[in-house]
Amino acid sequence: MTQSTSPPAFGLIIIGDEILSGKRQDKHLPKVIELLAARGLSLSWCTVLGDDRQRLTDTLRHTFASSDVVFCCGGIGATPDDHTRQSAAAALDEPLALHPEARELIMARVRQLAVEKGVTDDPDHPDTVHRLNMGVFPASAQIVPNPYNKIPGFYCQGPGGARVFFVPGFPVMAHPMIEWALDTHCAAWHRKVDWLERSVVVYGAMEASLTPLMERLEAEHPVKVFSLPSVDHPVHGRHIELGVKGERDPVEGAYRALLSGLQPFSVQLGPEIVR
Repeated sequence: MTQSTSPPAFGLIIIGDEILSGKRQDKHLPKVIELLAARGLSLSWCTVLGDDRQRLTDTLRHTFASSDVVFCCGGIGATPDDHTRQSAAAALDEPLALHPEARELIMARVRQLAVEKGVTDDPDHPDTVHRLNMGVFPASAQIVPNPYNKIPGFYCQGPGGARVFFVPGFPVMAHPMIEWALDTHCAAWHRKVDWLERSVVVYGAMEASLTPLMERLEAEHPVKVFSLPSVDHPVHGRHIELGVKGERDPVEGAYRALLSGLQPFSVQLGPEIVR
């Protein structure tokens, strides 16, 4: 995929009924945010889906039509409630096929397990045949290496230029695989600049009255302006955290303009926050 100098939007799809039912707590969202931030990047969107093949297919079809880079966690196993591989193929209108490299990696794992158990590996054993199903990917798929147990994930490129990386739901596997994708396929977009976020706690203001100031700041400075209202904060009570984020030099200028722009308002300013 040809990379432009501007980073794409990064997205995250988390799959599993167990997340939506509350049986398990998601660990992917905070980790992906952390991994992106360490490279000067940020997450644009996140979707959580249950184990519904049609809904997953529809979501992936829309995703492949975009130009985003997306990490899809979960559902790439070979049990009846795993639908991700099949949905990816359907979304791309491609057949499923056993990936040759995936086959070799899985068979290497089978042989390793046989040695550990002191038995002879049998390529025709039902367990082996079942494991090989985990290497059945959309025909255009390429491998995402798994350093934990060598059973690979995969990635595909869509007609809109999107690249979607499919990894297991297990964080111990998924997170190193996402790091590999970021450092192998997204290195050109890593930011080398100093990223900064500055904000101030504002008491006694309404977001609606502050909106024109926020719009003016974004029009005049190459930063993002944010407003985080709270009605029951344990320390600050009802307030708005108003701030700007982006590269350090523009942020410093925009923040000065923010403080100046707040002077005509009948508001009280609280602590300033730097992240």
